[in-house]
Amino acid sequence: MPPSSLIKFIDTALSCTSRFALSYTDSKQKWFIRKHLLSLIQDYPTFTLSADTFFHDDGTTVNLLYATGHLHVANHTPSIPLAIWIHENYPCMPPMVYVLSDSTSPIHQDHPFVHSSGATSSPYLQTWVFPRCHLTELVHNLVKIFSHDHPFVYSPAASFTHPSLVSKMEALDRLSGMLHYDTTVLLAQTEEEMEDLSNLQSEMVKRDDIITSMIMGLEHERMNLKHRVMNLMSQADVLVNWLRVNDAKSLVTKLEGEMDDDDAFEAGDEDSKLLIEFLAADSAIEDSMYALDKAVEYGAVSFDAYLRQVRMLAREQFFLRSKLVKLRGPAYSIGLERE
Repeated sequence: MPPSSLIKFIDTALSCTSRFALSYTDSKQKWFIRKHLLSLIQDYPTFTLSADTFFHDDGTTVNLLYATGHLHVANHTPSIPLAIWIHENYPCMPPMVYVLSDSTSPIHQDHPFVHSSGATSSPYLQTWVFPRCHLTELVHNLVKIFSHDHPFVYSPAASFTHPSLVSKMEALDRLSGMLHYDTTVLLAQTEEEMEDLSNLQSEMVKRDDIITSMIMGLEHERMNLKHRVMNLMSQADVLVNWLRVNDAKSLVTKLEGEMDDDDAFEAGDEDSKLLIEFLAADSAIEDSMYALDKAVEYGAVSFDAYLRQVRMLAREQFFLRSKLVKLRGPAYSIGLERE
């Protein structure tokens, strides 16, 4: 039987009509509150009753009864201080339960039923239906879930009784706890993977900027080489055309019928004149090919342009040497093959 002082306190508080009156208005509701509070005190005599102002999350205030006490769940774990506020619409609405912690006994992180602020939410509270649910049964349920998952002692891997040996509500509590911890681990892994992907994305962006800069530099270099190749090709065309239109006479300067020292190399007949011209053209083509080889070696001319020019010069050289063979006979052809 609860102490008479607590019974008197409950009766006085519920019957008060002054400005300090509680927010319970229905007489039948008050009867249920009185009955359930006395049952709680009888089963858990360490709890005491008080009345005070409660602030809801939406800012509204109400005057409510609440019970405070220490809940003993196991011999090897500390007791759990609780504050149970009786909702203004109790028993249709569940009580508000808070675990009272301090710096010496903080609530461990990621508890499935207790927020770091102390607010407690369990499947029993979430599925509250009167008259199946009531205050004393709620505390019994808290003892069961806290014995397996203490708010001050981190033990998510606690061994559980086989589901067939526990009640439906207890099985639901344990399943909720295991799902909570699995979800917490999965979220932590997902956040770690997202952070790794974010770092990888940043690195890829940096590499993309570097590659883009390199491509722009290579494109600029390609354009410069293209211009240089075009200039060299133009100069080669000019040289080939000059060789075509100029004969050996252009190399000799005559002034008023007088010859200088270079006139000593003037051909004596038409065949000799053609021979000198063809030999000069052949040497010029050889020099042009050598210049193109050097241009390719230093990267000034692309390989495609080099092949095109060499092919054209080789064709020209072939016809020249064919003419030389006709002028100098088969023996000259054998000499060219040895070269």
